[in-house]
This record gives sequence, structure tokens and C-alpha cells, in this order.
Amino acid sequence: MRFGLIHRIMTDALAALGLLSLITSGELGRGVSIVMLVGLLGSMFVPERWQDRTPIRQLGVAAPILLLLTQAARLFLGAPVLQLAIEFAAALQIVRLATRRGAAHDQQVIVLALLHLIAGTVLGTGLAYGLCFLGFLVVAPGALVLSHLRREVEGNYRQGARDRTGLPVDVPRILRSRRVIGKQFLLFTCLLSVPIFIFTAMIFVMFPRVGLSLLLLNHGRAERMIGFSDRVDLGGVGKLRSDPTIAMRIEYDGLPENPPPRLALYLRGTAFDSYDGRSWSRTQALRIPATREDGNYLISRAPDPSDRHLTIDLEPIDPPVIFLPPDAVALHLSSRGEATLGGSPLLFAGPEGEFKYRTRDQRGVRYEVWTPTSVPAPVQDLDAPERQRYLNLPPGLPKRVGELARTWVGSETDPAKQAKIIETKLRTDYAYDLASPSGAQANPLDHFLFESKRGHCEFYSTAMAILLRTLSVPTRNVTGFIGGTYNRFGHFYAVRQGDAHSWVEVYLPKKGWTRFDPTPPGNSAPRSELNGALAFIRDFVEASAQRWNRHVVGYDLQQQVGLLNSVSRTYSSVRSRSTFLSGPMGSPRRLGALAAGALLLGLSVYWFRRSRRKHGNKPAETSHRLLATKRAMNLYEMLEAALVKRGIPRPPSLPPLRHAQNLQAMKHPLADEVLELTQIYLEVRFGGRELDVDTARDFNLRVRALKEDPVSAEAA
Repeated sequence: MRFGLIHRIMTDALAALGLLSLITSGELGRGVSIVMLVGLLGSMFVPERWQDRTPIRQLGVAAPILLLLTQAARLFLGAPVLQLAIEFAAALQIVRLATRRGAAHDQQVIVLALLHLIAGTVLGTGLAYGLCFLGFLVVAPGALVLSHLRREVEGNYRQGARDRTGLPVDVPRILRSRRVIGKQFLLFTCLLSVPIFIFTAMIFVMFPRVGLSLLLLNHGRAERMIGFSDRVDLGGVGKLRSDPTIAMRIEYDGLPENPPPRLALYLRGTAFDSYDGRSWSRTQALRIPATREDGNYLISRAPDPSDRHLTIDLEPIDPPVIFLPPDAVALHLSSRGEATLGGSPLLFAGPEGEFKYRTRDQRGVRYEVWTPTSVPAPVQDLDAPERQRYLNLPPGLPKRVGELARTWVGSETDPAKQAKIIETKLRTDYAYDLASPSGAQANPLDHFLFESKRGHCEFYSTAMAILLRTLSVPTRNVTGFIGGTYNRFGHFYAVRQGDAHSWVEVYLPKKGWTRFDPTPPGNSAPRSELNGALAFIRDFVEASAQRWNRHVVGYDLQQQVGLLNSVSRTYSSVRSRSTFLSGPMGSPRRLGALAAGALLLGLSVYWFRRSRRKHGNKPAETSHRLLATKRAMNLYEMLEAALVKRGIPRPPSLPPLRHAQNLQAMKHPLADEVLELTQIYLEVRFGGRELDVDTARDFNLRVRALKEDPVSAEAA
């Protein structure tokens, strides 16, 4: 393996990992990320022979200045400081990769890559960052060693050093050599990452957790999910059903051995009581702190031991809505990576049964929910003003909408049966269409019911709610998530943004608010666009991301204490079955002290033996080498004195070999003799040549002859 090629590959790998840690943080837009990736690939494939050309060298000087001026101008125009800094750091790395020349620039690439990795630690610590970090650990030792070797080679070349044959150091030949490094070298340097990783992991696990949000600045980028804001436009939902991004993960206690692959959960986010002909909104906006008792937020009552329990891990969204099953009675809220010093999130109750959370960061929340298995929540009666809010019709509603409702229900007067009839008619007589033409109409509901008869879930739920209101049945429109797909590795249900859904709640006497879903069942069920091997890979990646977020990003004091307690319980269990541990080693403190003492003793023995070997075997060799170097320098001082006398002194900034070569280029009559004497000096000082008595005497005589008479020196 060629030294230069392997060095370039490992340096490029570090640069790529550093840039990827920035790109995967999410702080760069999609377009900027694509440009950075293309620039990274292009800079890696710039041939080394081009990098010494004048245009490339000028680009290496001018590009950083232009980038800095551009970012400063964008800052003046109001662009975010953080985004500008990240873009500048990434672009600077690309420029350096394209214009690098020699080991000094390669070391700059490595330093920039390390800074990018540190920035990625602050900005985003997802699974993609974790993979970049592990790759960096594996590649960094080898890249650093090779960079140091190349810098030493180039440094010796500039100092006029020679190899064992007496020839000047040939840097290109060394870079092409296949003998400098081998498979064993690469394997050893990569294995250095193992102890580094172990040491890092020990510090991570043992370091006291005083509050994650107080120590880290990184945050999740909130994704805005259409339909959960304070106003929903009937024609503006978009193609949510095709978005596979995970919105939340749900873990159920007591799942059967073979859980259903898809589960309809109807997780309620928010509801709307007012429709103006195009948009749903809420007539009330007051939010108050939710009732809290014994650390749990109460919705209708305190949790009971017989209640069903589930845990929801919600990704950061905007607005920060809590999604709950329709019959939830209580919940316990904690941030993802909960801080221990005043960092607990707060919950606020809003109108129409909506709950929103507030945290010190934007990491999303993790919460536990209790739902009843036997005792239902009490039914709340609607007074006259409240009932009227859920019966209001939009101004300008065509009369044929009410006539259609009365035609469908006929002589039926029971609100529950009326709702069921309208639900069935919408499911069977209308087609599901994400790109419904009704959204662009002046009255989208009327156009959906009588013209297109095609639409997405918002059209179906709006139609049912308004049709029932024309029959004096109170309704409200609800948005949330229909359900999720089971993950076989993480044992959770993955709810995706494509599972966003809208349905109707109808107020029925003695039953309260009751859910109806008029969307055709095949289109409202949780969807999974992948099957077979692709679904297998997706489940594995998503389960790995969940464990990374929970046990690494969200590692907090509670997990740390739990881990230490688990180790203590395991040790106690082993000690009870072991004769040795139940004796003098019965205490973990004694065992830890013994292990620390053994480690200290081992390090002391190792240091003593190494020190003895170092000072016992090499003094003679070291002193001999120092003596030879001193004698060689004395000889060259004599040569320099002769050169001064002949009027050709060596400038202090010019290496000895270069001075002799310059004399040859000028065809000076003493050039050949000066070059031969200089080469003897370099071979003795740097090449390991022994300076015996005959060589020293001959060198001395030739310098004297050179000083006295150049003609006689040439004859000698």
C-alpha cells in the first residue's frame, strides 16, 4: 500500500466524517447540505499535481477571504449567526481539501475535521452523529500518525537530510513507496481506537449528571406538523400520508407474544369548534397549568393500579402538542434527557381538551399515560351556551348541504344512529384523494359533497361535522395520529407523520364525546410504505436510533443511579455464590481498592523496567552519536571558515547542501570540492556514517588546501 495514497484516503475520511457530523445536525438547509456534499466529493478528487499550480494556490488564499466577506454581508442582512458560522466552517474545509499542499495543510484538514466533530456534538447528537463519532475514533489514530510521518519526511528534506545511500531525501519516492506502511500498521493504529473508546465510555458513564440541559447546547430541530396549530385550512393539509418521518414511539405494557403489525390508536392532539367555510379554529384560547398530584398530571382522575399503561416518546414538533388516547385519565411528563436541576417540563391545559408542554430545550418529551380498563371517565354535560358553540354553521352555507343530511338520515332521530348513517355514507360514496380539487374552490365543503366527491381526511371529517350540525347534533373536528406500525426490534409502535389524521367527535346524551371516523377504512389505517427486507432494515435503524436517543443522548442521573444499582445487585448476587468474594473481598470498596492497588503496582513496575532499559542500554550509543555529531559540526565550521576566506560565505538562512548546489549552478571553480565536503558532513551528521580517523584527517587536509590555494585543492 502506497504511503501517500493511504495518508490521503485517511485524511479525506476524517474530513468527510467531520462535515457529515455538521450536515446531519440539521442546522444546514437541504440545498446547502447538497452543495456541501458535492463540494466535498469534488475537492477529494482534485489531482495532487494540480495543487501546485498557480491558480489553485491563489484560490487557496482568496477563497477563505471571499467566504468571510460573504458571510459578514449576510450577517449584516439578518441571516442567523449559527447557520453562517456552520456554513463557513464547512466551506473552509472544502477549500482546504482542494488546495492542500503537503503535510502542513493535511494537518490543518485534520484540525478542522476535529472542530467540525465538536460542533456536531453541540448541535445534534442523533444516531448519525454517533456513527460519525465512532468512525472518527477508528480513523483518527492512523491519520495522525501518517500525517506526522509525512511532516517529518518533508522537514528532513528541507533541512538537507540524506538517506542511507547518501542521496538527498526524495519525498515523492517515499510517498510512492509500498514499504513504509503495511496491513499490520493500519490494523494496529485502528485498534488504538478501542482503548480510547473504552476510556471515553467510562468517563461518560461515571461522570456525575447534574442536568443535561445545563451542560449541552444541542437541540432538536422542531418539525412543523400541519394540522396541530390554532387554525387548520381545509385545502392546505398536503400529502401527509406519504411522509415516513417518525413523530413518536409508543410502548405498551403487556403486549401479546405476537403483537399486531399495525394498530389504530386515535391519538388525540387538538380539536376545533368553529368552521368559517374554509378553516377550522377555536373560539376559546385560554390555557392554564394542568392539575398536578403526586408528580402526575390529572386529566379526569388519579391513575389506578388496574389502568392500562403506555409510554410515548414524542419527537420535537411545533407547536408542542401532547397526543393522548381519547380515554386517557392521567399522565406523567418528563423531557428526553431530563435535567435534575429545575429542568422538568410543564403541562398546560387548553380548550377542547388540548394539552401543550413547555421545556427548557427542544428535545421533545417522554410521557407515561394511563387509560381505564373498567371504570370509564365521568361524562360532562353541555350547558346551553356550550352546546350552541358546537352547533354554529359557517355563514353562506348552501341550503343543499342541510338537505343532503336530512335525505341521508331520513326519519331517524337518534343522534348516535344519525352519526353512524352519515359516517357510512361518506365512507362508501366518496373517494379518498390527497390532491382533491375541492381545496382550491371558494366553498371547498360544498364542492367536495356535490362536485368532486374526492378528498383527504380533513374533507371527510369536516363534512360529517357540518352535516350533523345541520341536524342539531353537537360536533367538533379533531386532529391527531391514527396509529402506528410495530417495530420488531424496539418492541414499540412507530407513529409517523404520514399517520396524521382527522376525525369527528360527536356529543351523545349519556355517552359524552364519542369518536366517529368517516374516512374510508383503507385510507385511515396506519400505513407502511415498505415491506420485506426494506421494512426489516428500517425497523433495525429506527430501533437503534431509539436506543441511542434514550441511553446516550438522554442519559441522565436517573439512568446513572439505576446502572450503579444494577452493578451493585449483580455483585451482591455473585458474592453470595462465591467463597472468595464472601470473605475478605466481601465489600465492593475493598475489591475496588485492591484493583486500584494492583493497577498502580503494575504501572510502577512497567515504568521502572522501561526507565532502567532506557538508561541502561542506550547511554553509550547516545554519547557516541552526540560525539560524532559534534565532530561533524566542527569539521563543517572549518569548511565555512575557508569559504569565508575565499569570498563565498554561506548565508545563515541557506542550508549547507543548497549553498553547495548554488555554487555549482554558478560554475564556481571551488563548487565540486565544496559539494563533496558538504556531502561528507551531511552523511556523518544525518546519514549514520562513521567518522573514522582517516576520514577526519582527509577532510581536514582538503579544507586547509581549499583555504590556501584553490588550484592545489582541485589537484588534490
